[in-house]
Amino acid sequence: MAKKIASARIGTESSELLKELNNSFPFDKVLYREDIEGSKAHAAMLAHQGIISNDDLSSITDGLNKILEEIESGSWKLKGDDEDIHMAIEGRLTSKIGDAGKRLHTARSRNDQVALDFRLFVQRQTKEISSLLVKLISTFVDIAKDHTDTLLPGMTHLQHAQPINFGYHMMAYASMFKRDYERFISSYDRNNFSPIGCAALAGTPHPIDRQMTASILGFKAPTLNCLDTVSDRDFALEILFNISTMMMHISRLSEELILWSSSEFRWITLSDRHSTGSSIMPQKKNPDIPELLRGKTGRVNGNLIALLTVMKGLPLAYNKDMQEDKEGVFDSVNTAKLSIMVLDEMLGQMTVNSSRMENACMVGHLSATDLADYLVKKVGMPFRDAYHIVGNVVNLAEEQGLDISELSLNDLQSIESRIQEDVMAVLNNRSSMNARTSEGGTATARTLEQIESMQTWMDSIK
Repeated sequence: MAKKIASARIGTESSELLKELNNSFPFDKVLYREDIEGSKAHAAMLAHQGIISNDDLSSITDGLNKILEEIESGSWKLKGDDEDIHMAIEGRLTSKIGDAGKRLHTARSRNDQVALDFRLFVQRQTKEISSLLVKLISTFVDIAKDHTDTLLPGMTHLQHAQPINFGYHMMAYASMFKRDYERFISSYDRNNFSPIGCAALAGTPHPIDRQMTASILGFKAPTLNCLDTVSDRDFALEILFNISTMMMHISRLSEELILWSSSEFRWITLSDRHSTGSSIMPQKKNPDIPELLRGKTGRVNGNLIALLTVMKGLPLAYNKDMQEDKEGVFDSVNTAKLSIMVLDEMLGQMTVNSSRMENACMVGHLSATDLADYLVKKVGMPFRDAYHIVGNVVNLAEEQGLDISELSLNDLQSIESRIQEDVMAVLNNRSSMNARTSEGGTATARTLEQIESMQTWMDSIK
């Protein structure tokens, strides 16, 4: 039978089933670095304020440093009967240095201790994911630079719509992931406040200095209200939301990569290093990486919904339900980092089949809107009238089994006599792509501007 930790009020031993239900050590041991770092900062503040002696501070600091070395060298295995990582480290410390270890918890509760450890973890992972995103964005920019004149069909409803260049398509994803980066950084700034010193929920009568611990730990300042602080898991929800949104973007890209690598498209070829075979069909080359990335998006979405559901009915302040806050975050963080790294590597080694993309532009009458714009500008026709005339031209092309750009001038004039020979340049797909010169458009010149703008932004955040 296991004795309850912090059992001043409870005199009986814990049920083994309660111990198993209550035990967070198997997963929160990930936080050992943050716990040790937070404890060292707390001890330094206690000594500075005269709450513990300098000798105690020296013993605590040396002891915690040795425990960190033991964990990272493997000489002390993080396993056993401890309820959580906080009590495991405190118990180890006390066994090493005696009563000084017992004084460490002065003016501190596990409520603000775990809030600190978890927030430090989330803040650091936010920075790591942000850095990986910048590297991924750089890969999109590099691909875009090589393909500002590579034609492919731009689509709506997964139907051929207008000609664009592949660099422009890559810059669309670069823009998506830039927003993801900005969300992570915004969350980092919003949550960069220290919980330590809030104690259980109402602060402490000890003359602590929360500004000092905040400064030591790299926070902007202490949190404002202790009741809110020990109850707050918004920072965890934010990283889960940010990861879910980012993974949704990865999933959308993955869907396109799967389509583009199929026999029907063959617009790209994934490297053998990032493909798998079939156990029965020797000819198969499967895009397992994008399929796995698409699937893992559902997993991280589930982690977000799980924590939202845990938090939705909790009164202030801390409740034990909140022990369910970490596993989903740990899982989503690991999934996010691996997903970005493998996607980045795969994109950097894929082959773009430019000729296949350009040939696909001859299906779907991609320059139909250009013909309507021609009639508006050249003939002075209202757009809606031009729209219906072009519909008739498309019908004629369909009857002949041609793309609209392959019709003769006589064919076009049989529908609208005011069409002149200069229309042939307008209907050319490359001309159509380069005609879209409005800001943010697909013209090669505009795509190059977008690449330059993104490069300038990346340089500014280094």
